[in-house]
Amino acid sequence: MTAKIISNGILRTIAILAGLAGLTWFVLQIQTVIIYIIISAILALISRPFIRFFKLKLKFNNSLSVITTILIYTVLIVILVNLFAPLISKQSENIALLNSEEFKGNIEKLRKEVNDYLILNHIDVLEKTQNIDFLPGIKNIPNVINYILSKLGSFSIGLFSVLFITFFFMQEAKILSKATLVLTPKKHLLHVVRSIETIKDLLSRYFIGLIIQISILFVIYTSLLTIFEIENPIIIAFLCASLNLIPYLGPMMGGVIMFILTTTNNLDLDFRTEILPNTLYIMAGYTIAQLIDNFISQPIIFSRSIKSHPLEIFIVILVFGNLFGVLGMVISIPAYTAIKVIAKEFFNKYKAIKLLTKDF
Repeated sequence: MTAKIISNGILRTIAILAGLAGLTWFVLQIQTVIIYIIISAILALISRPFIRFFKLKLKFNNSLSVITTILIYTVLIVILVNLFAPLISKQSENIALLNSEEFKGNIEKLRKEVNDYLILNHIDVLEKTQNIDFLPGIKNIPNVINYILSKLGSFSIGLFSVLFITFFFMQEAKILSKATLVLTPKKHLLHVVRSIETIKDLLSRYFIGLIIQISILFVIYTSLLTIFEIENPIIIAFLCASLNLIPYLGPMMGGVIMFILTTTNNLDLDFRTEILPNTLYIMAGYTIAQLIDNFISQPIIFSRSIKSHPLEIFIVILVFGNLFGVLGMVISIPAYTAIKVIAKEFFNKYKAIKLLTKDF
């Protein structure tokens, strides 16, 4: 091996590393745009059944179907903003989002009431807990709120961008497919076309199933909180239901949030006769809702949309969570579905692939 060959190899390696570094830098710089495109692609997938309905049942042409769907999204967004913005602005102190000192005082008061209740059962935990800072990050809440408010200015730009991109994704449904096919060798063209169509159909059903799942939880949570006269039931229910988009970890986070917000809702009431029973009933209702979700909603969604066994999904979520954290848990099921479809098209001769994709 001559010095010229070695030097060429080194230069080629340096060029490849520089190219990868440049590509990484570029992706990081346009990550916001990438997020817009991903959200738009998801909305376009969710919209497919609606567009098909407008075309087949109402006899709309493609453009009118797309415009009608975009208008529906816009109306829903306006309704959500009008619903939540006044509630958040008026009731933010009640749910301890802005007044962190009051919230901390409420937690301290609650801690003492809990201790008084435990003393009746000859359990004294005040001495052990009085020096514990239960909310070490509470002083940072105003900074977080200010940061969120500072980003609201870009919300309208992001919303317009997403709707604009979504419109063209729906108007030209094959725009992403065409971009993929340009880079596909002719011998694999048929397999790629079938894979793309299958992935689009499966993910479309999956995302619609998620909306139904979250809606069911939202209705249950709202009804539960309304029965016990908890303030801002819609906000709390929407927040806790939305967290279920994060598999396994989300429901636990939602339970903690619901427990805190419902427990601190009416601290002027007696703890033993009012606060404690109401909180226990609400958390029992929350648990029942999660059981309904885990044993009814999710199995139906997984079996009918992505055609995967619950144990299979559980392992996949764990693997993606360990590799990529919370984001990995969120994208695990769509990513795994796409991988299964591609594996079925290109590697179906292997027994393991046939076993995993037998229901496709």
